[in-house]
Parts: sequence; structure tokens; C-alpha cells
Amino acid sequence: MAKPNRFRVEKTEAEWRAILTPAQYQVARQEGTEPAFTSPLNAEKREGIYHCVGCGSKLWSSVDKFDSGTGWPSFSRPISQDAVATKTDWKLLYPRTECHCASCGAHQGHVFQDGPPPTGQRWCINGVVLIFKAKK
Repeated sequence: MAKPNRFRVEKTEAEWRAILTPAQYQVARQEGTEPAFTSPLNAEKREGIYHCVGCGSKLWSSVDKFDSGTGWPSFSRPISQDAVATKTDWKLLYPRTECHCASCGAHQGHVFQDGPPPTGQRWCINGVVLIFKAKK
């Protein structure tokens, strides 16, 4: 998964600020992180799909969600291989893999190689940039 140069959904910064709350903007557009254990989605157990707050794209499925104990919603994989894009993040002086919505570029979180089988991945995602839609 590579970060695309352009996104299907593009908005000006003023447009993003108009549709996102300050907390959503800080994470989605400024690549911030919400405080651990603050998202109600961390404890969400219902079956459903997690969508991007910026563009509504389907990014994560409850089928792949697990309790990592880290304080953020965690998934073993994205809903599809082309739903999420990645790039290397050097903000902590060592490389991490940062992930974004492939459709609009909204920062989601990071992926680590310490997750459960079958992928061994832990996609650690900020709940503030997700909209959960329960299966009916």
C-alpha cells in the first residue's frame, strides 16, 4: 500500500475545518493523535463498518477489530487493500508506518507488526476520525 500523490476527495483547508470538529481536524489533517482510552469506539463490540470521517469511505470492519489494550481501536487489517495508504513517519526519530484514508488522505493512525494472526498486524487507529455504522 503506497500513499497516492492525489486523492479522489480533495478539499481546501477551510473546507476541512468547516466539516470537521477541532479534534477531528487535528488528527485527520495535522496527523495528530487522540489521547488513549478516550474514544467510545475503543469499546465498540457491535458488528459493523468503520468509515472515514473525512469522506465516508469504508476503511475497517468489526470482523478485524480486536482489543489490543493500547487505548485505541485496533484492527488486524483494513477492509480492503486499497482502502488505506501508508507512508513512513519519522516524527519520533525512528521510523513508523503511518496510515491514511486512500480516498481523502485523512490520517488514521499507525500499523505495527505485533498484532494477532493471521496478519500479525496491529492497525492502531484514532477513533475520532472514524464513523461507526452498525450492521442492521
